[in-house]
Amino acid sequence: MQRPSTIATWNRSPADEEAMGAAHAPIWRRMVDVSVPHDLSGSTILDYGCNQGGFLRLLYDRQPFKSAVGLDIARESVARAELLKGHRPIEYRVADSAAGLGRAFDFAFSHEVLYLLPDLAQHALDLRAALRVGGAYVAAMGCHTDSAVWPRWRRLISETSSIPIYDHSLDCVARIFTEQGFSVTVRPLDLDAFMPVTVGSAYFPRIVDQLRYYSQDKVLFRFVRKP
Repeated sequence: MQRPSTIATWNRSPADEEAMGAAHAPIWRRMVDVSVPHDLSGSTILDYGCNQGGFLRLLYDRQPFKSAVGLDIARESVARAELLKGHRPIEYRVADSAAGLGRAFDFAFSHEVLYLLPDLAQHALDLRAALRVGGAYVAAMGCHTDSAVWPRWRRLISETSSIPIYDHSLDCVARIFTEQGFSVTVRPLDLDAFMPVTVGSAYFPRIVDQLRYYSQDKVLFRFVRKP
């Protein structure tokens, strides 16, 4: 499968697509709690791979920012994000280039996007061009080759994804972003919230798999743009 320039939705199942935001909310809250300063009132924010826009809505409601842009190649998801944004100073765009916006951002975020990108070096350069010097890009990644669940997840995701998926290791991600002008740090997500247990889940057939995934396998990278 070749990666298209735009798609309708990420997940070919409408029900799974709609459920994604609620399932990800505890992860988004953790991302905000451990990686965002207390005052964003003067900051510009980018959400790369925003889907239906839930992360930026959650972030603004917790820590209001000056303005934000959510980018995604999924047309129907972006349209849904626009409908749901309300009064918040957010713009959602169907696009895949952050630098193409012609703006400078203080912070950028992505959640489970890196494994969907065939060329991480190009992505790193794109984000570097879109961030101010000293700006930070926080990327959550649990779909990587160092994860114990990845072989099973890769098969499951491939069955429902509208685009191809790729095998990236944590070392590969760190090396590429370092080579493209970022200082790189990493930490486990180490979720501090209850997550629903779905009996019979293909992704988490055992509770121990779920516990390990959120405490060890899912990580947050922080890439800070060097001069």
